[in-house]
Amino acid sequence: MTAPRPAGHPDREPLWRHVLGEHLRSLRQERGETLVETAARAGVSPQYLSEMERGTKEPSSEMIAAVTGALDVTLVDVAAAIAENLRNLRPSVFTGPTCRAAYALAA
Repeated sequence: MTAPRPAGHPDREPLWRHVLGEHLRSLRQERGETLVETAARAGVSPQYLSEMERGTKEPSSEMIAAVTGALDVTLVDVAAAIAENLRNLRPSVFTGPTCRAAYALAA
């Protein structure tokens, strides 16, 4: 999984919600599930889950927990996977205070 980069800013680190959404979509697709199936188990609407996956929503921790639970993964697993993905993007560029803070939040 490669995190999307903001258009026009190749050296800017991606937003957490974009990387989270991509990871959630990847997990759902690995399970061979539709938005409707996963959303029903998570107790959210398919539209809301779609918006989470596209990174257009800034979901609460409760919503993230509901979706990760529906995907049979823990918040810790998801946060660690996202942190690792961000770390592997371009460590020489993403080493500023913002990135370090993101890693701290993910841990």
